[in-house]
This record gives sequence, C-alpha cells and structure tokens, in this order.
Amino acid sequence: MIPSARGSRASYATEPGASRGRLVREDESRTRSPYQRDRDRIIHSGAFRRLKHKTQVFVYHEGDYYRTRLTHSLEVAQIARSLSRFLGLDEDIAEALALAHDLGHTPFGHAGEDALSECMEGYGGFDHNAQTLRIVTRLEQRYADFDGLNLTWETLEGVVKHNGPVLAKGENIDSLPRAFREYPGLEGLEIDTYAGLEAQLAALSDDIAYNNHDIDDGLRAGLFTVDDLMALPLVGDMFRSVFDAYPGLEPRRLRHEAIRRLISHMVEDVLAETSRRLAEVRPETADDVRRAGRTMASFSEEMQAHDRALKAFLFERMYRHFQVNRMMSKAKRVMRELFELFVSEPDLLPDEWQRQTDGPRSQRTAETVCDYVAGMTDRFAIEEHRRLFQTDPIFR
Repeated sequence: MIPSARGSRASYATEPGASRGRLVREDESRTRSPYQRDRDRIIHSGAFRRLKHKTQVFVYHEGDYYRTRLTHSLEVAQIARSLSRFLGLDEDIAEALALAHDLGHTPFGHAGEDALSECMEGYGGFDHNAQTLRIVTRLEQRYADFDGLNLTWETLEGVVKHNGPVLAKGENIDSLPRAFREYPGLEGLEIDTYAGLEAQLAALSDDIAYNNHDIDDGLRAGLFTVDDLMALPLVGDMFRSVFDAYPGLEPRRLRHEAIRRLISHMVEDVLAETSRRLAEVRPETADDVRRAGRTMASFSEEMQAHDRALKAFLFERMYRHFQVNRMMSKAKRVMRELFELFVSEPDLLPDEWQRQTDGPRSQRTAETVCDYVAGMTDRFAIEEHRRLFQTDPIFR
C-alpha cells in the first residue's frame, strides 16, 4: 500500500523561491515561477518542435500512430507531474525536465546516435545527454541577451544529472563527453552528486513511459503478440487480469486496458518505494536529497526485476527485430554519409552553418557538422540525403 497523497509541500521539494538563479541574470516573471518559465522556454524551442519527426522506434513514415520523441516526451511529462504532485514536489520543474530529456537525440533514435558516435570518434565523441546541455546552453539562438535558453541552475542540473552523478569516484572532467566538457559552468552543477528528487522521478517516468508504450507500438506493428507477452512476469499478469475481467474484449481495448493497468502498477510501486526511502533517510531539504549518496526515487527490487525482464524481451523481440534492423541499417548509412560528405565538403552546408566551419575535416568543422546532423528530423535527414546523393534530375 502507498500512503495517501500529500496535500502540502515537502520540505525537500525543489523550491522556485530558493532557486540559485540563471547564468545571465533576468528579472523574474510576474506571472510564472522560474521553473514554469523554464518549461515554457523548452516548449517554444526549435529543438522541442523537431521532436515531432524524430524516431522513438519507428521512422516517421512507417505510420502515424507510433510514438515519436515528441509524443513520448509528453507522456513522460504526464507521469512525472503525477508522481511529483503526490509527493508534494514541484510539478513544474519535473515537467520541464521530462520535456527536455530527449532534446539532444539524433534522428533515427539510437541507430542515429550510434552512427554519429562512430563518426565523431577522434573529434571528441557524441552523447545525446551532453547534446541536450549543448542545445539549451548554446545552440538555441532565440534571445537577444544570450545563447541557449538561460535555464535555471536547478533545471540545468536536472538535465545533466537525471540519470545520477555525472562523475563517478576516481573520474575527472576529462573523461566526460565533449559537449559536457565545453560547458563552462559544468562543475558548478555539482556533477558528483545526485539531482533533486523531481529530476530523479522524471528519469523513472521515462522508463515507465517507453517500456509500456513500446509494448503498445510493438503489438500494433505485429512484431510480437499478446501470447508472447504472457510468460513475462507482471506484464503477463496484467493481460490475464483483463482477460478474466473482460472475456472476449476486442484486441485494441485489451491492449490499452492492460497497458493502462501496468503503468498504474509501476507508478504505485515508485511512490511506495520512494516514500519508503524518504522515510528511511529523512531528508530535510533538496540539498539533503542531492547528497544522500543514493537515489531517493526508485522502483522496488521486485519491480526492478520485472523491468529488466521486460527490457530484455523488448530488446530481443522489438529493437532487434529484422524489420526494425533493416530500417535502422538504412538510417545509419544516411547519417554516416551525410556526416562524411559535410565534414569533407563543408561548403555544402547552409550559409549559417558554413560560417562556423574552418576547412575540411577540422575539429571545428566536425563539431559544426555534428550539431547540424544531430538536429535534423528523420524526414529532413532523408530528404537532405536524397538531395545530395540522388543524381536523378527529379531530386533537386
């Protein structure tokens, strides 16, 4: 059982009134808290809009009903808000972090990231979490007074550390991805500690959302069947409970009802385990959460085992399905060929990007090409590749 929802603010919530501020000082808004303002800046960013046509698992043209990075981010935000509200935390920063967590992803999902990581070997590498930081501190160029979005310290901290401390014991900043190393304020984000509780919950919300919605998309695509899921712990139980309660229910409703129950079960598990850990550690402030030495937000051990089993199933039956592999193989070729062409012939880049280069195959040119290609949508990358590599005169 989980405790009843709290009606008051927890002392360890990330408080907007106690924010450490922004890198470039701004007057506070009369109508929004600092974290509401961060959320709104993320929503209005170009990188957020481009998530509409970035792959979650299926490339955009394979169907309108499959998740994209944008719809996935919205689903993560809904779960993160619900968890934060129950625990008396700041919903707005939880939502902002959920909406921002995938901004740094390349086109074509993890296949695109793998290809770009290979291309950037020798140039400092590529990491989508580090690229998110680069986007919100540098690449978004919308405001008169600064590059990036000038987000609060707490939101930047959550972007960087939502998966835990960036630096493990014995590591130094030189071991981090290039985009992290190049941010001058990185060490000021206390990268050897955990993030606030809202950021931890946003990371768990990501797990809950993509696990369950990949079940939905995989079933819809015919990559596996409900019968294949029945042997899985917890997942099979949820589907059996729906079969028992609604004999003969049509497949679409069956799928939705079982997944809805599975999400609810995972959410309740997070609330119960997180409440248990909070009661054990008894943090008084958000800084106590950061310095607790372990995550406060977590699945229970039993749910962690279920989560591993589900991930293993999805990896084998969905992410490595031959149909997905074929599309991802094409996507990797598109990414590699675009990168190699632009880094060898930077004068093919649009003018505003070309001005940031300094000759073929230089470090600066590779970084510029990486930013350009990583920011593409699936659709734009396919069209750009067609324009540059297709010799038929119809493609111009």
